[in-house]
Formats: sequence, structure tokens, C-alpha cells
Amino acid sequence: MNAMTGSGILFFDSGIGGLSVVKEARILLPGHRFIYFADDAAFPYGGWEEGALLERLIGLFGTLIDRYRPEMIVIACNTASTLAIDALRKVYPAQPFVGTVPAIKPAAERTRSGLVSVLATPGTVKRQYTRDLIEKYASRCHVRLVGSENLAALAETYMREGFVDEAAVAAEVAPCFVESGGRRTDIVVLACTHYPFLVNRMRKMAPWPVDWIDSSEAIARRALDLLNVMPRAPEEPGELPDIAVFSSGAPDPAQTRLVRGFGFSVIG
Repeated sequence: MNAMTGSGILFFDSGIGGLSVVKEARILLPGHRFIYFADDAAFPYGGWEEGALLERLIGLFGTLIDRYRPEMIVIACNTASTLAIDALRKVYPAQPFVGTVPAIKPAAERTRSGLVSVLATPGTVKRQYTRDLIEKYASRCHVRLVGSENLAALAETYMREGFVDEAAVAAEVAPCFVESGGRRTDIVVLACTHYPFLVNRMRKMAPWPVDWIDSSEAIARRALDLLNVMPRAPEEPGELPDIAVFSSGAPDPAQTRLVRGFGFSVIG
């Protein structure tokens, strides 16, 4: 991870799924420098033991803050956010963070059947943070938590190669669809930033139409709202490029092409 310091907004994900948030942020936050950090050396986060992952994240964010001095960090990863954002805010109180949490509140507000599914990594599914969101915002709904072992990796493959095994996608999303008392699931929350890149395949393989909700736009709007009330640091001379950095130090050619398509120069 070679350094290129300077202020900007740092987007963090375990892989390249956080680009779904960058896509929305490009629209809402023009004129800001973007830094994208993919912790691909540790991908996927969903199967990590909580204590080990939390320790890794706290140390890694300390390195990123020292290296890039970002004006804001957007944790474009549900698994990392639901596990670590409270701890990160305590350890690094001077650093503004925007987290990513499952879009349970808007799902509860929009559902007509009262049957909502949350499709997430196993880590996000088992977090108390997620269950607290359900209790706070969706206590009148029946919420099914569906932990997918493979969907984030399938999304990464699709993003890099443009191809995905549709039968594998169908198997991962099938538990989201519930029929009960003449009612059907009508909303599926995509609680991983990788998943929006597969939503067209999910629609194709779904047994009936549902609304697929993700939080990418809401995250970008939260970042905008926070930036509007933050004091701005003096700008450094010269224009720094938007950069993408991979913790492995060696993104494959497909990943490199992908992040360049989102406006980033890849730093080895």
C-alpha cells in the first residue's frame, strides 16, 4: 500500500462492491477527491470471526487515517459497519465516519404484505446491530434474515468478468421468498454493497416480483449532509487524482479495468 497523501473522501470495502456507493456519490458529491480502499487481502468478511475482524479493522483504519488524512471515511460495507463503526468512532473520535446499515427502516415503511427479507452476509445477519434495527423500525413486520455464504463472491466475479452462474444466484436468494396466510414477501433488502450489481440477475431468477432496496443513495446523501456542516480544511496546492488502493497490493487486470471505469487511478 504505497502512500499518496492528501484530503478527500475515503470509501472502504472488503472488495469492489463499495463501488455501488461510489456510483451514487459521484452524482451527489462532485468536486471532491475520492480514495477507494479495497481490503481484498481479507475478502470475504462474512466468514470472519468477529473478534479477529474487529481487531483487523481498527488497526487498518488507523493506518489509512495516518496515510491519507481523509476529511471523511465512508464505510461502504455492511459487515464492517455493523461490526466496527461504534468502536471506530471511539478509537478515532476526530475522524468523521459514515456507515452502511441495512435499509430496514425504508423497507418497513414501504411493505404492504408485512413480509420483508434481509439478504446479507452471515456476519451482518448475526450482528446485534442488525437485530436492533429490526426491533426499532420493523417490529410490526415479519423480517426474515437470510445469510448468504456465496453471493458477495458471485457479485465480484460478475463485476470482473461480466458473467455469473444464474442458478447459483437463484439458490442464494430463494430463502428470501416467503408465502404465509395468502401473503408474500414483497421487499428484499440488499444488505451488502456488492449485491446491487447482481440485482438484474436476482430479478430474473425471482419466483415473483419484489422491490429490491439497497442503501447506496442514502449513504451518499448522508455523506453530503455531513459534509455540508463540517468545517472545510484549506485545500492543498495542485489537484490530486482519485485513487484506488488494494490491500493485497496486486489487483487483477479485471479489477483494475473496473475501478478505472469508475474514475480511479490504481495505486500498487
